[in-house]
Amino acid sequence: MLKKLSLAAAVLLACASSMAFADPAKVALSAKGRVLVDSQGMTLYTFAKDTAGKSVCSGQCLANWPAFSAPATAKEADGYTVINRDDGSKQWAYKGQALYTWVKDSKPGDITGDGIGGNWNLARP
Repeated sequence: MLKKLSLAAAVLLACASSMAFADPAKVALSAKGRVLVDSQGMTLYTFAKDTAGKSVCSGQCLANWPAFSAPATAKEADGYTVINRDDGSKQWAYKGQALYTWVKDSKPGDITGDGIGGNWNLARP
């Protein structure tokens, strides 16, 4: 009985651990190919003025391009890292590039932010 219980506990622990490290973004198909999206299906973008591991988008930029927030307990895995923003919040990055949403995308699948100002690009897997 104890052996069966130990096995069941190990399976539950393994499942819980794998869920804790689930990728923060998903891959979706858009009119321009595969893109990263958040849990609501909203397209994610990168900002060309950012440097690896650092976001320079703040103020009005951040109002228009909300950071793809990471929880304080976020774990880095599979190309996803966590950036510590200047305001103390945490933001997801993929392959070193900070991730953002665009306030003018109104529904999942919208990609209206792509190419804005020559600096905003679809985040691609």
